[in-house]
Amino acid sequence: MRTWGPFAALAAALLVPASMLPTPATAGTRTGASVRGLPAGAPPCPNVPPAATRPPQPPPAAGPAARAVGGAALATTGLVLPPAAPAPPAVTATSWVVADLDTGAVLGGCGPHEYGVPASVQKLLLAATMLPRLDPDREVTVTDEDLDIEPGSSAVGLAAGGRYRVETIWLGLLLKSGNEAANALARLGGGPDGKAGGVRAMNEEARRLGALQTHAVTPSGLDGPGQFTSAYDLALIARACFADPAFRRYTATRTAQVPAQPALREKAFQIQNDNMLLDHYPGAIGGKTGFTDLARHTYVGAAERGGRRLVVTLLGAEIPRQRGWQQGAALLDWGFGLPRDAAVGRLVGPGELDRATASPAAAASALAGGAGLGGAGTSGTGAWPGAGPSVAVGVVLLAGGGVLLARRRRHAAALAATLPGATGGADEPVDDGAGSG
Repeated sequence: MRTWGPFAALAAALLVPASMLPTPATAGTRTGASVRGLPAGAPPCPNVPPAATRPPQPPPAAGPAARAVGGAALATTGLVLPPAAPAPPAVTATSWVVADLDTGAVLGGCGPHEYGVPASVQKLLLAATMLPRLDPDREVTVTDEDLDIEPGSSAVGLAAGGRYRVETIWLGLLLKSGNEAANALARLGGGPDGKAGGVRAMNEEARRLGALQTHAVTPSGLDGPGQFTSAYDLALIARACFADPAFRRYTATRTAQVPAQPALREKAFQIQNDNMLLDHYPGAIGGKTGFTDLARHTYVGAAERGGRRLVVTLLGAEIPRQRGWQQGAALLDWGFGLPRDAAVGRLVGPGELDRATASPAAAASALAGGAGLGGAGTSGTGAWPGAGPSVAVGVVLLAGGGVLLARRRRHAAALAATLPGATGGADEPVDDGAGSG
């Protein structure tokens, strides 16, 4: 279980007067009431009943600091939008975020820091962690342990004892959501501890990126006790992935060939990319789909339009009328329709929270300075924004912050008491343009 002591201490150190905090532009509620800056009758957040199986909650102590990463306006269970922004499209996801991959601006969201279960979008955290560690040209042997996945869950079709280039395994992971590919990559990059070391490295990378609400238990996204993430965290992770040229190439690949294994009498075969956004959305540059019984449908997608690259992340979606990628496409359209300077917060940079935690005085000073977005990177380069004023660890604690903290802890504890324990449900292949998990 992750401990949150350092961040809880930082939250206490950052109690500041209300006049020093940025004002949320618009914050919706789950009731569907009219929201400042939104037309009357704007869709509530979420706009569908929650899934029958609800994800377990992480430790309540994570709340105040983790929910304010990226800016005070993001600490809401409802809609948060720029002033005068049009209503976003109605989607079934219980939480979502739209952000700019280059500037780091968060354009809007629904419960950005609400906890959810990742399913196969967890594989993006695996990619962010292991791409820098593994030589794509290295030839490796797939083991029986790698193929130890839940029956019926998504797989590429790698053979135990087969020899494959690491690049082929990456393509199997990102095109077909192969759970055996995830096991192999975590094992190969996990050092002496193998897959367990790989999962530990994933959690270390999540912390480095500022994804405080993310905790991996499996490398593939197959459900496990205590595994969780948030829409905001997924945006941080996706941004790290798209900063890597190899990832950009893999995730945009439509088809790939898995080589034959003559010694095992296994023929070569072709795999296709399950992310339908690539085929149906102009400017699509990649992403990842996911589904498990516990997570429901999850999705991360990115596109470029007019030299501007946006990413959408969503959790807990149902697909009565629109698949996950279609809901993502609708939110991307909404994001591209906003002015380039629209923002309700920002994506923090790698290592930024650790530096701020080490210097609470500097963090408090940054909080008072407001939410600077830094310089925009060049489109397509994956560059991180430049240094600037930060509210990365700006905690949504006003003059009565201690009261708010106590209320949130009581609320989280009460909610957790009503929820079932975490379970490792099996992935199911679903007609969402993707395998699961």
